[in-house]
Parts: sequence; structure tokens; C-alpha cells
Amino acid sequence: MKTFFMLFIAVFCFGSSATAEIYKYVDDRGVVHFSNAPTEVMYKSISKKKNRTSSYSSKRLKYYEPMINELSAKYAVDAALIKAVIKAETDFNPNAISRKGAAGIMQLMPRTAARLKVYNLFNAEENMEGGVKYLKYLLNMFNNNLTFTIAAYNAGENAVKKYQSIPPYAETQNYVRKVLAYYKAYSR
Repeated sequence: MKTFFMLFIAVFCFGSSATAEIYKYVDDRGVVHFSNAPTEVMYKSISKKKNRTSSYSSKRLKYYEPMINELSAKYAVDAALIKAVIKAETDFNPNAISRKGAAGIMQLMPRTAARLKVYNLFNAEENMEGGVKYLKYLLNMFNNNLTFTIAAYNAGENAVKKYQSIPPYAETQNYVRKVLAYYKAYSR
């Protein structure tokens, strides 16, 4: 039965011209999970086509761009920074959930969301407004130091205060590099 199921998945994913991307992950018990709309970062694409993500994110960016521009003007936060953070966090997926419990398009942690009066983490508009408010708060806290702001968005403001630099966490250091690269691209 397992062989038949795997054969079915292989034919479905690779043998057809379906446009949906398929993702999978294997949990701690060895159970294989498949999804066409993953909500966890442990899912990895098993589809052949490589540029579907960029197509997906560019469509989503177009959809969210008016809201991003509105929030950029409202909170005086560069639209390119907002786009870069969203791209790095979720690739514009409003239903994303991290292993650590961050949720929504800008990956707000529940406590941060509550502090920012975001009540529905999966409402993209509400989540995005909370995320932009938080970026503004961090920009003010770190005197518009973009690198510290981005690091604090990922690792928390206390970690950046403690080290007075990007915290020595590989995840945060990679995140800062990624967001700055996206920021540069969106600033053009």
C-alpha cells in the first residue's frame, strides 16, 4: 500500500503538467506529510519546477503592494524594508507558521502581536500593520540603524541590546544578510 501511495504521488507530482507545487516533510516518527500549501518551515518542495516560488511571491507582492505602500506612508517606514522583511519571513504567505510559534505574513510572535493589538495573526492586513508598527518601534529604538532593527525583528530587541550588535546566532546573521539583500533589490 505504501509503495502504491508513493507511486501515485510520484506520478501526480512529476508525471503531469499540474501547476501546483507539492511539498513534503518527514516527522520525528517517520511519517511522511504532503501539502500543496505548507504552513510549516520544515516542508520542502518536491516539484520539478524551480521558479514557482518567485512567480507565487511576485503575484502576492502585487496583491499586497497597495497595503504595503499605505502602511509605509502611515508609519514612515520604507516600503522596500517592509517588502524585504515579508519576503524573508514568509515569501508573502499570510498563513505561514514558524516552529517557534510566529504566525502570519510578517511572522509575529503571539506576545508581540498582543502588544501591538493584533488579534488575528492570519488576517494579512492586521498582521502587516502590526509588523510595520513593530519595525517603526525598532527603528526608533535603534536610532534608525537598519542592521540592528532587522536583527531585533528576528532575535528580539533584548538580544540586540545585550550584544550591542547583531547577536552571534547563525540564524539571525543569515536573516540580516537575506533581508538586506532583498531590501537592496526592492529599493531599485
